[in-house]
Amino acid sequence: MDFDAFAEAWEAAWNSHDLDRILAHYSSDVTFRSHKAVRLTGSGELHGKDALRAYWAKALAEQPDLSFVVVDVLHGHGMLVITYRNHRDVLAAETLRFGPDGLVVEASACHRP
Repeated sequence: MDFDAFAEAWEAAWNSHDLDRILAHYSSDVTFRSHKAVRLTGSGELHGKDALRAYWAKALAEQPDLSFVVVDVLHGHGMLVITYRNHRDVLAAETLRFGPDGLVVEASACHRP
């Protein structure tokens, strides 16, 4: 898998605000963790693409100017970490673990306070 190409496609998908394009990178049974999800969903851990779609739809609606710029891509075994800055210049990181089909099965987001 070309992790750098994945990170470029991930960034472009987020910057498009197209949920189908964003979610195309994730498996149907994905697990997603983020402390930012708690405010909109009541939980910091979401299970499944439908739950992720509902959360990200709310988050995108609240932030119409959301954009990401990838800072670095760290390669691992079946996983990667994307560090990026958002539209508010906040540094964040996504750790993504991939299934055999190349889709994300587990994602964790961390943000600088």
